[in-house]
Amino acid sequence: MAKPPSRSGSRSRPSEDGARAARPPVRGEHRPKPKRHETAAVDEAVAADVSADAGRPASRLIYGFHAVLGKLKRDPEAVFELYLSSQRQDIRAREVQQLAEAQGVRLIPSESDRLDGMVGTRRHQGVIARIDGRHRELKLADVLESLDEPALLLVLDGVQDPHNLGACLRVADAVGAHAVIAPKDRAVGLNATAVKVASGAADTVPYITVTNLARALREMQEAGVWIIGAAGEAEQSVFDVDQKGPVAWVLGAEGDGLRRLTRDTCDVLAKIPMLGSVESLNVSVASGICLFEARRQRGA
Repeated sequence: MAKPPSRSGSRSRPSEDGARAARPPVRGEHRPKPKRHETAAVDEAVAADVSADAGRPASRLIYGFHAVLGKLKRDPEAVFELYLSSQRQDIRAREVQQLAEAQGVRLIPSESDRLDGMVGTRRHQGVIARIDGRHRELKLADVLESLDEPALLLVLDGVQDPHNLGACLRVADAVGAHAVIAPKDRAVGLNATAVKVASGAADTVPYITVTNLARALREMQEAGVWIIGAAGEAEQSVFDVDQKGPVAWVLGAEGDGLRRLTRDTCDVLAKIPMLGSVESLNVSVASGICLFEARRQRGA
């Protein structure tokens, strides 16, 4: 299995002869009823928007430990209130409580029935946060500096279909990816369709847009992240590339694949073995295969 070289010193580049291997709620009787997730596989999600009370910005609810802890760590100023089940006294509940207190976030002990009614599901894990309903722009450095495990990132090089973007965000949430990165230009952007298809993952997974994708890839490399580009013509399989360390998978646009500069910036290229008659997969399907292989190799 190919292993990424050390990041210390100069970075070796693959040769051109094929040596490049595929490497709050607000009290009140009237509250918009949230939509349930389309699948039961997502444990953390965003509930429906909550109407703002006088003088406060519109807000929405997020729930589940992964989503709430991530928001408290990355953007605590956007957390208005945190509701924690009074029945939970375990380590994860104490972690949320301590972090909320450290960030000065109002903590409201609540009964499970109340939490169920707030989000319309019992899958809240006993923790709900009311957050600023406006999306805030995140920087790549914010994510890279906050990680407490090897990075697992998904980079989309010019995906144009909002349905594909939304599906990729769902995949990223399911696999526990730390962020999805995409260029500001020549890409669909996080529009209403993409958010709807993402089924909540647009708020649980940081979505970062960058002006220059190649520069962002080099920033990841300088942070020790191994950049793997998905390419059908690559020599090496995704299952043979070492993904135990920090990695970013780069997938190209529908039909066009990776752009030349993006391809040249990758540390390694890898292919998904195709055994049937079709030549390619939908970008969200391909991203799922690549990212879950990284999790498999890491034993999680």
